[in-house]
Parts: sequence; structure tokens; C-alpha cells
Amino acid sequence: MSIKNKLTLIMSGSLLLILLLYILLSLYTTQANLKKDSESKMLITARQIATTIEQSQYSSDYVEKQLGEMLRMASILAAKELPDDYHDIDNRQLKKLSEEVGVTDISLMARTEDDIMIIKSSDPNELGMSTRDWGYWYKAFNQLFNMQEVTVSQGMYMDKFWTGPFEYSTSSPDYIDKWGYYYDGKRNYIINPYIRSNAINDYEKKVGPEAVLEKTKKVNKHILEITCINPQAFGNQGISATGFDSYNIQLRNRPIQYGTYTYKDAKDTKAVSQAIETGNSVVFDTKIHGKKVMKSFIPIFNPDQSVYIISIVMDYNAISQVLKGQLVNYIVISASLLIIIILGSYIVSGFIIRPIKSILVKVKDVSEGRFDTPLIINSKDELGLLSSKINSMTDSLSDYTNQLKEAVEENKSVKDHLESIIQQIADAIHTVDWSGRVLQVNKAFEELYGWKSHEIIGKKLKIVPDFLENEEAQNIQALRRGEQLPPTETLRLRRDGSLVEVSISTAPVKDEEGHITSFISVSRDMTERNKMDELLRRSEKLTTVGQLAAGVAHEIRNPLTTLRGFLQLQRETNRLSPQHNEIMLSELDRINLIVSEFLILAKPQAVQFQIKSIRSILNGVISLLDSQAHLFGIEFKFEFEPEDFKVHCEENQMKQVFINIIKNAIEAMEDGEDGGVITIELFQLNQEEIGITITDQGIGIPSDMMPKLGEPFFTSKEKGTGLGLMISQGIIEGHKGMLEIFSKPGKGTRVDIVLPLAGVRQQTYRYHHKEEEPIAD
Repeated sequence: MSIKNKLTLIMSGSLLLILLLYILLSLYTTQANLKKDSESKMLITARQIATTIEQSQYSSDYVEKQLGEMLRMASILAAKELPDDYHDIDNRQLKKLSEEVGVTDISLMARTEDDIMIIKSSDPNELGMSTRDWGYWYKAFNQLFNMQEVTVSQGMYMDKFWTGPFEYSTSSPDYIDKWGYYYDGKRNYIINPYIRSNAINDYEKKVGPEAVLEKTKKVNKHILEITCINPQAFGNQGISATGFDSYNIQLRNRPIQYGTYTYKDAKDTKAVSQAIETGNSVVFDTKIHGKKVMKSFIPIFNPDQSVYIISIVMDYNAISQVLKGQLVNYIVISASLLIIIILGSYIVSGFIIRPIKSILVKVKDVSEGRFDTPLIINSKDELGLLSSKINSMTDSLSDYTNQLKEAVEENKSVKDHLESIIQQIADAIHTVDWSGRVLQVNKAFEELYGWKSHEIIGKKLKIVPDFLENEEAQNIQALRRGEQLPPTETLRLRRDGSLVEVSISTAPVKDEEGHITSFISVSRDMTERNKMDELLRRSEKLTTVGQLAAGVAHEIRNPLTTLRGFLQLQRETNRLSPQHNEIMLSELDRINLIVSEFLILAKPQAVQFQIKSIRSILNGVISLLDSQAHLFGIEFKFEFEPEDFKVHCEENQMKQVFINIIKNAIEAMEDGEDGGVITIELFQLNQEEIGITITDQGIGIPSDMMPKLGEPFFTSKEKGTGLGLMISQGIIEGHKGMLEIFSKPGKGTRVDIVLPLAGVRQQTYRYHHKEEEPIAD
């Protein structure tokens, strides 16, 4: 194509662009003028509405004054009929009296320590109502009770009487009531007559501001809505179309004083604030309910320095119609010019279309995945350069497409491999979305819980027992906050309703941006392992009981010898000694205590966690082991804080832990010449945990044995099993606690136990030991 033809085409396009710019500029100027005219009309309408509302307010004040005087006369008549003490008045008497004095109902209000309440009423809905949160009403009641002049600006005060403004009834919010309050100082209550009538509501509808707004809308057909806004309360969430919100429901404090608020917009709150700050109207266009509208917010300043906002919503269709008419004229003119331009450019378009068609064919081939045929355009202008670039792009796309195909095949292979691994894993795996609906499960899950995948995919799964729902909800919230939760042993429900013991680990699944999209849980059946652990605990417990038997027998033999001696002495002297009797009873109590503690430890019991005193558990264990310690000259030293700490535990298991540790301490010291001291400390670590420390002065533990502590069947004792420490470790972990061992050969050993206080939710700690730590002297 020649340069001449190209210049002709450019000129035609330039002319078209100039026409379009001219049309847009003209439409913009016309639209601005129309909007300015509409703003002026809305401002005039708002001022007219404000004037009319002010006039209607005068009429409303007059009616309120007349009703207030009537209520005062009704109060005085009621006072003559009523006793001075409200205890002598019943509600039926008030109902009859309200009919006699010509009011709807009468209530009696009395003072309490921190409130003023309705204690008698002819309306049952009013009884027991508190007024402490009624704002200036409550202030007026207190001033009446104090025989003071009511100073609140709302309502009207007369001698010993105050009447509030028209207000929605608290007990019947559909009605606007007129209330009166009379107190003459002679009685222990305020007389509260009020009028509830459809006439009051009808009056508000006919002459009140609502009627003014409706008439204004009828006259101005383009006005869709008029709203009188209270800027003090406007801006809360959840404002209804009638002007209420959850905090402001009274006539004079609700966000929407008059009118409706169906055309809500996110910019309204900012517009109200701007109108108050600047004192000027704020206007903007928006689209609400699928309709374009113009919203205005006009501040109205009252003589009493108060301010409110009148918002007018106008249909933008009035402006649009004028713009459409002008647009039609411009289109007709422009179309004539375009026809001339099109006819002139049609001649030269054929020269341009030919290479472009070739380019389009090539682009179509590329979009369909055909990259082989090159694009051939022999011109040396921009189209020729474009064809060369398209050919280069096609070659690159061909290479990238082949690479993507290989990557897709590789990803599919990896995905299939991962799915195969998940299905073969022995642990039950399931994933749920943010709302708890199941996304995927594996075969192990189906076997453990009894559901088939097609039965639960896309549904919420009920596997958490009712008594664990609160704990599970807390775990889910922690996961959503990004916290990491350790594996937890708990109970879950199978499909048949039976419970299964599982160790469950749950973790969030995140997308590339780090947002949580789902949660994956891995469940491991712990039934058999827990049974084995229980068997090991029982075995170690029986071993411990057998070892304790010798010490218990020795401890019982001593008091029995004392009892026998006293009984023989009394038989020979044939005389009873009260002092001897007291000693014998004391020895019998000691035997009973030792036997009771021994039976509690030996008797098989169901695992049941309860809140217990850790001090009491320690004392019971010491009473069992005291005799064995004395045989070797070993003493116990106690360093307990005065507070009686409570823990959530299984008492029998906790005793077994302390017996195992203290027995180990005794056995580590029994070969010494002078015995020694075992120190037992009980103290509070922080607001959530307590610590128990047991320190001996024994031979200590060699450093090469420290890493193996807690392993089953590893022990330094000739007749030991190595299970005691392992079982103690498991019990402490099951109680959400921590067990640590510090030892130094020749210096002794210290065992630290940390347990959560009752009512404190803790994560599970791991057992561990430390070598060559200093031992407290």
C-alpha cells in the first residue's frame, strides 16, 4: 500500500476521533449543567421540608403539652385513690383505676438499691422492667424521687410531675405512647399513667414529618426517597429501612429520624460526616437496586444549634432523557459524516485487508494449536514486520507447548503416584474444607471408621463424640489462626456409633499465597497399643505392690507389737489405762491408714480423671514408703508451698508415678552408711502449672546410661524390669505434663515433674532427661 493511501486512512480516522471527542465534550457539559440544576432543586426541596417539619413540630409540641396536662390530672386523681405503700396495691386495682381516670394503663415505679423498677402495673408486660439504662428518663425519675425540679431538656416538667416526649413503648415497640410520672413525696412509689392509642400513631402519620415527606415525593415524581438522618447515631451496621438499629430504637435517637432508608450506599456515612464538617451539601451519583440515582446530603441547622441531615435520592432518568435526546442529534450529524468517510475509505480498505486476512488465518491456526505453516507477507512496511514477529512468536509457542505437555504428563504421573501412596498408607487420612465438608478419604479411613468414600464426600462428617465437641471446636479455631497442634490421643465415633481410641494429627493445607484452603487429619488406631500399655502398667504396678508388701508388713508389725504389750500389761494388772487406750487407738488408726493406701494402689480401678489435691496424693505415697525409708536410715524432707494445688488426674496412676520415683530414690541410697535425705518440693511455676521436684543423695546415674532411660527392659537394677520409668513417663504425658531427670554420678539424682493446674488447657509435653546437671544439696 502506498503512503498516500495510508495518509488518507489516518485522516479519516482522525476526523472520526474529533467527532467523538466533540460529542463526549458536549454531553459532559450538558450533564454537568443538568446535575447542577438538579442539585439546586434538591437544596430548595430540603429547605422547604425542613421548614414544614419545624412547623409540624410546633403542632406536635402543642398536642404533647395537652396530653401531658391530662396525664398530670389523671395522676392527681389516681393519687387520691391509692394507698401510700405500693405493697397495699394490686394490679387489678390499677386496671380499674386506669379506666376511671381515662388512661390506657397505670404503672407504679419504686426505687431499689441501684435501679428504679416497675413493681406494679395494670399491663402485665410492664412488670419487673428496669429503667437503669433509659438515659435521661432515668435521670428524671431520680430527680422526682428526690423532690427536685426535673432539669432534662426533653419532655415537660410541672409541679411534682414530669412527662416524657412521644416515644416507642419498651414493652410494645409497635406503639408510640405518651407517659407521665407523678411523685408527691408522701408515698414510696411514682405514679406512671400513660396513653396508648392508635390516634397518636394516626396523628403522627397525618401531620408529622412522615406525612410531609410523602407529600413532597408525590409532588416531585423524580424523587425516589427522602431521609432525615440523625448524624449522632448514623453509621452503625445493620440500619433497617425504618431507621432502627440494634442500639438506637427510640424516636429521637434512632439513626433515621423520618422517612425511609432503602437506597443504602457504602459512601453514605462519609458523605454525612463531610456535610457536617463543611456545612455544605454533598452530592454524588451511584447505582442502587440496579438503578442509577443521584444522592444529596444537605445539612439543616436548627436555632438550638442542633443539626440534622436531609438526604434526597433522585432518579437519574430525568437527566438521562435529556442526554439521550441530545445524543440522538449528535449521532445523526456524525452518522452523515461517517457515511462519507466510509465510502471514501472503502476504496482503499481492500489494499489493507489482504495482509490482515493472512494474519487472521495464521492467528486462527495458532489458536487451534497448528504452528507449522509460516506466515508470508512480502511488504516491507509495519505489516511485514508484524508477520515476521508472528512467525517468531509461533516458533516460541510451539516450543513452550511441547514443554507444557511434558510437564502435564509428569504432573499427572506424580499425582497418580501420590494418590497410590495415600491409599496404601495404614493410617486413616481425610481432608475437609473450611466449613468441615469432606473432600477426600483413603482406604484406611474407610476400614477404621466404616464409611465408604462415596457416602461422605461433600458432606459434614460426625466422628467427634458430643462430650468432645467443645475441645474439637477450640482445636479448629487454633488451626484457623495458624497455630501448630501436636498429635493428640482422643476418642472418635465409627459409623456404627462405637468409640475408637485414636492418635490424631491435624494440619492446615495452604495455597500458593499462604491462605488456608482445607485441613488434613491423620488418624492412627491406638486400641491395641493402649491395651499393651495398660498391661505393662498393671505388670509394673503388681511388681511395685509386691515390693511394697515387705515394708508394709514391717510397718504393721511394730504397732502390733505395741498393742500386744499393752494388752498383756492390762491383763496382768487387771486395770484399764486411758493413756494406753489412746496409744493403742492411735496405732490402730496408723495400721488402717497404711492398709487403706496399700489397697487403693493394689486394687484395679477404671481410669477416671478427677480434680484431686496433689499434696494429699504425695502424703498418701509417703505414708506407704515411710517404713521402707526408715529401714535404711533415710528421711523425707518436705518443702511445700502453703496453697493446696488441685490437678485434673487419675489418682491411682499419679500415686504409681510417685511410688516409682521415690522407690528408685530409696534404692539409690539404701547402700549408704548414714542413710540420707530425700527432698520433696511442691511449688507453683506460673499461673497455669505447678512443679514437683524429688531429689535424692544417692549414687547418681552414669552418663552413658542417661540416653537410654525410659526404654523398656533397660535397667541398672539386678531384678528390675525397666518398665517403671517408661510407664511413669506415659502417665505424665497422658496428664498433659512433663517429666525431666537431672543426674550426676556420686552427687545424686533430681526428678522434675510439671503438671497443669485444674481447669488449664495445656499441650502435651515430651519426656526427656539431662546429663551432668547440678543437683540441689
